[in-house]
Amino acid sequence: MTKDELEKLIVILGPTASGKTDLAVKLAKKFNGEIISADSRQIYKGMDIGTAKPSKKEKGLVPHHLIDLIKPDQIFNAAVYKKLALKAIKDVENRNKMPFLVGGTGLYIKSIIDNINFPAVPAQKKLRKNLEKKTEKELFKIYRKLDPEGAKFIDKNNKRRLIRAIEVCKVTKIPFWKQRKKGKNLFNILIIGIKLPEKELEKRIKTRIEKMFRLGLEKEVKKLVKRYGWKISPLQTIGYQEWHEYFNKKTGRNEIKKQVILHTLQFSRRQMTWFKKDKRIKWIKNYKSAEKLVKEIILNKPLDK
Repeated sequence: MTKDELEKLIVILGPTASGKTDLAVKLAKKFNGEIISADSRQIYKGMDIGTAKPSKKEKGLVPHHLIDLIKPDQIFNAAVYKKLALKAIKDVENRNKMPFLVGGTGLYIKSIIDNINFPAVPAQKKLRKNLEKKTEKELFKIYRKLDPEGAKFIDKNNKRRLIRAIEVCKVTKIPFWKQRKKGKNLFNILIIGIKLPEKELEKRIKTRIEKMFRLGLEKEVKKLVKRYGWKISPLQTIGYQEWHEYFNKKTGRNEIKKQVILHTLQFSRRQMTWFKKDKRIKWIKNYKSAEKLVKEIILNKPLDK
């Protein structure tokens, strides 16, 4: 099957707070589309404020998929995401709508656009329990010994991903990186990336986090901790993990806010480092240039390189 014969998929990516949802909603509304989320935290129920989920208004304008899927204490990974995302994309296509894959989780996006085949290794509860006790630094050291090549690419600050990579290496006795193979192309893909000047992105991140605090992020975290405890993986992520010291009365609310802002800025830089490796991404500066690109793929016009 040639590229032109494949179903079309539009991908919108970029760092946190760059404006992906706003752009995706406008484009999907104009081009009769629906949005499939590629966000590794928005899948969790009850994690609303800290993950900046689309508003009721945005979801009312355009249907959204793969948001509020599971409880935070349920196991979820990129392999499960891929299966559900492909099903959602097919469902959108079957209703003659245009699928928009939107998010900032690089591995989730890559699982679809590169048709990554993940190793089928079930969760090892005993091993995970031991690994959860370790810091990101300790986990990265373990992983680097098991898979030196993979260690060059993995996000060494992502605890969940490090644990999964170690788990796969130990069970299969094969480096994790070697087991993630690309399959044949499933879609004719347009990848739109949002790139903002660093100062503007920093301002957007600060504004977003101020809003999260006003909306009741503290209350949301407290509710989640009361129900699930601190040990679940989703609470070991930015916007949630920082509150641990506050609840233990070791630091103040303003200090927590500063930490969340700092960690989010650092995370946004790591996202951009990941995305910049992909030369297929069409980086845009405004809505009009994005609209032009979508029109071209819909009309089967070749995209400018």
